[in-house]
Amino acid sequence: MSAALHLARAENIEKLLPLVAAFHAEEGISQEDATRRAALMPLLEGSPLGAVYLIGPTRAPIGYIVVTFGWSIEFGGMDSFVDELFIRPAVRGRGIATEVLIALPKALSEAGVRAVHLEVDRDNDVGHRLYTKTGFQGRDRYMLMTRKL
Repeated sequence: MSAALHLARAENIEKLLPLVAAFHAEEGISQEDATRRAALMPLLEGSPLGAVYLIGPTRAPIGYIVVTFGWSIEFGGMDSFVDELFIRPAVRGRGIATEVLIALPKALSEAGVRAVHLEVDRDNDVGHRLYTKTGFQGRDRYMLMTRKL
């Protein structure tokens, strides 16, 4: 099974939407399809604020990862945030997410990104093991806080 990453474009929206809907269902994220589409399209159309990658063959992707970009004085420049990562349940446990989380930061570093962040549920032991294995470290002094607008 290949963890090849392919930059998703607008023409990939119909392959991407069911994957995002499946991830949202697993995570308990309630969102209308139209809202999901509206959030994805700017990234698929080339917004500099982020990118969506299909995992596996573009004709039948096995997952996706969304990366957004920001700026950090602490990290010395551009940083990124893994917003969503999803692998189809039928192909989990084969090292695909590990491959993705090793390859993507290398590519981002070559593009000048200085840090990659992600969030994981405190009780998600599988996620913690995956992220630790791929070089992510918890920052005990910090807690992600959000204010919805």
